Amino acid sequence: MEIDGKEIKAQVWDTAGQERFRAVTSAYYRGAVGALIVYDITRRSTFDSIKRWLDELNTHCDTTTARMLVGNKSDLENIRDVNVDEGKTLAEEEGLFFIETSALDSTNVKDAFQIVIREAYNNIRRKVLNSDSYKGELSSNRVSLINDSKNTSSCCFR
Repeated sequence: MEIDGKEIKAQVWDTAGQERFRAVTSAYYRGAVGALIVYDITRRSTFDSIKRWLDELNTHCDTTTARMLVGNKSDLENIRDVNVDEGKTLAEEEGLFFIETSALDSTNVKDAFQIVIREAYNNIRRKVLNSDSYKGELSSNRVSLINDSKNTSSCCFR
């Protein structure tokens, strides 16, 4: 993806919300600059577990991590179990971006990633401009950020 004439690359980790990945996901949260919390609009239980995932995200991520709540399977409107307004309300209460998508027909999927990546880029840019803990190496078409802090961690999107 290109932002402000610079090439932006994102590393994406999809844990599919499965318990068996829970032990390793906390390691990937550290240093993450963006997160998509996805629920299935046809399964209320996935929406009901969002608070737990947000708690985990809040525990392991910086407060400036770009976050989006995503209601997936918008193509299955006829069997919807979670109202659009419920998703919007929760996102607003938690300070999250919100979008509904359909992985089946690709509706809004690209938009969801682009919004989070752009917000993560803007957050990092603000950190670089406002903090001595980052050194930005800028060229005409690529951004490389080097974190000078003692803690090293990976950078990923979920």
